[in-house]
Amino acid sequence: MRRRDERARLPLRKSLRGQLLTVSALVASCSVAATAWLAVQTTSGAIREEQGQDLGTDAKIYNTLLGYAATHPGWEGVDGTARELARQSHRRIVLTTQDRRPLFDSSKSAASAAPLPPQASAVVDPLSVDTVLVPDAASAGADRIDPRAVGPFLLPAKERAALREATASSVECLSLAGIASDIVESPSGRPRVQFVSNETDRPMELKCLTAFSVGPTPTEEEALRALNRLADACLKRQGRKGVKLDLDLSWERGYGQKGTGIGQPAVLPVPESGIPEETAGEQQAAADEAALAGADKEKAAALGRLSERPPEARSSGDDRAVAACVASARREQLIAHVAAPALLFIDGPGTVAAPGFDLSPANKARIAGVTALVLALTIGASVIAGARLVRPLHALTGAAQRMRDGLDSAPVPVGSDNEIGRLAAAFNDMAAHRARLEEQRKVMVSDVAHELRTPLSNIRGWLEAAEDGLAEPDPAFVSSLLEEAVQLQHLINDLQDLGAADAGALRLHLEPVRVDDLLGQVAAAHQFLADTAGVTLAVSEAPPGTPRPPLLDADPVRLRQAVSNLLSNAVRHTPPGGSVTLRSYVTDSGDGVTVEVSDTGSGIPAGDVPHVFDRFWRAEKSRNRSTGGSGLGLAIVLKLAEAHGGTANVVSTEGQGSVFTLWLPTAPGEGTAGRPGCGSA
Repeated sequence: MRRRDERARLPLRKSLRGQLLTVSALVASCSVAATAWLAVQTTSGAIREEQGQDLGTDAKIYNTLLGYAATHPGWEGVDGTARELARQSHRRIVLTTQDRRPLFDSSKSAASAAPLPPQASAVVDPLSVDTVLVPDAASAGADRIDPRAVGPFLLPAKERAALREATASSVECLSLAGIASDIVESPSGRPRVQFVSNETDRPMELKCLTAFSVGPTPTEEEALRALNRLADACLKRQGRKGVKLDLDLSWERGYGQKGTGIGQPAVLPVPESGIPEETAGEQQAAADEAALAGADKEKAAALGRLSERPPEARSSGDDRAVAACVASARREQLIAHVAAPALLFIDGPGTVAAPGFDLSPANKARIAGVTALVLALTIGASVIAGARLVRPLHALTGAAQRMRDGLDSAPVPVGSDNEIGRLAAAFNDMAAHRARLEEQRKVMVSDVAHELRTPLSNIRGWLEAAEDGLAEPDPAFVSSLLEEAVQLQHLINDLQDLGAADAGALRLHLEPVRVDDLLGQVAAAHQFLADTAGVTLAVSEAPPGTPRPPLLDADPVRLRQAVSNLLSNAVRHTPPGGSVTLRSYVTDSGDGVTVEVSDTGSGIPAGDVPHVFDRFWRAEKSRNRSTGGSGLGLAIVLKLAEAHGGTANVVSTEGQGSVFTLWLPTAPGEGTAGRPGCGSA
């Protein structure tokens, strides 16, 4: 066998190791060649050009200067900020007015510096943000006004402290309710609550935010009134009615709807001195009552407006006009609080030499040495990895060949927990499973031959006796032959049912079935058999007042066959004077019905319990027909239960009896609470 394996070993060029080695060497060669080509083609001018087009650095410089312009009325103090940006980016930064009068130049000697290009890098205007250079363009809003430009809405320290105290109370309330949140301060200084998770308890969230929310402060009210006057003046010039703006710059457009902005929870007004000095409990109760009353009033007013449909409700054209006037009013209000627009020029520093690449003989030798080293390391790693990869594959191949030749194969060694190791473990499991199936096949062939031989031998014996004149073909003779033929037909039918179940071709005609009615029918059909054996057969009734079990979506014929197999098996193994009991009940989870067939018979030894549902298995190894059937009845029960989506189990104590159970799912839409008269028994 070893010589044949050695002759069958693949040459290196066809083996997995050779292919891995070839691919690794090819990849390494291409990588080194590409790196060398890039090094040769890269020039100092190309490097300088890429450095001058660094969009990330440009965006940082632009955004920082934009923030300065949004929070200062002029450019007088920008030197420190701009010089620090120039130092960090190693770039020349120049700011000029729109008519190119210099405001700042980071070069050491502005007179000897290179002239400014005709096109500016950007225009720094907080009232018209360049959305290409802003990292988060959406933060500027639809009007392109930098959110850091707040102007007269900037809160003094006293109002900030009062708002932060109220917001801290909201965060504490949310924390007690199990909702994680943080305090985030807006550019104007107004704090707001930011939730850690989007999945929160909305009623409790609204309750906490409403209880401790604060309306506009005096500073915000004054700025809002001024903004409202500017917006109304703009609308009046267009012949339109004025609007009342909220703190989030939304307005009432009719039918209780907001025209724009993000809706905010209702807030409680507070005096100018800050938050009322109340206890937490009193403040919470008052806030709850105010929130509920306000919500009821707002709901009633909204319903009234919807039913009346006032003609003065605004149209989409009015909304566009209002939005344009609000944006214009914001710019007019902020223009005195932000710096004037400035031209921004960003260029590479003239004092820093651009890196280049020198293809001197020494550098060429260095490139060749590095290339050879990379190739050597790649080839060495490929050889080692290939050897480790191929060794377990050789073992798997040899084991598979021995299995093909019909020889017993020892388990393949399982190495580390990787793909090859898992493949070896799966192969070992497959080999063990195949050995078990082969053993079961041999046993099954022997059992089938035995079960078929018995009725055929009896039929042949009776016929030969009749032919030799030793037996008269009277009715008893014919009845005996018929009994053996029926027994043979039952065996063939059982084998056919098992074959259909294994092939997935067992047909079920499903319909709603009352399991308690079905148990009564099966018990009535087997009553004569039980009386003949001296066994008491009973169907356990549910206690008075207990609802009936729900319907099953099952094939009544197949289900009756399964219960009949269990019942006949129980009667056969119960001695005279014993009892067999049928009962059904709903499982605790309510998703199925359990059918129990219990007896007071001889029971099953503990070592035989795992095999009772195996085909042709019998506790009595002689397979005497007088002590049992063919050994297929319980196997058919299991297959029929699985075909209905259920299971079959057995619990047995030797010398005391057995309890066989069938679990079957209820029909869709049925349950213990979904239908009158359904419940557990």
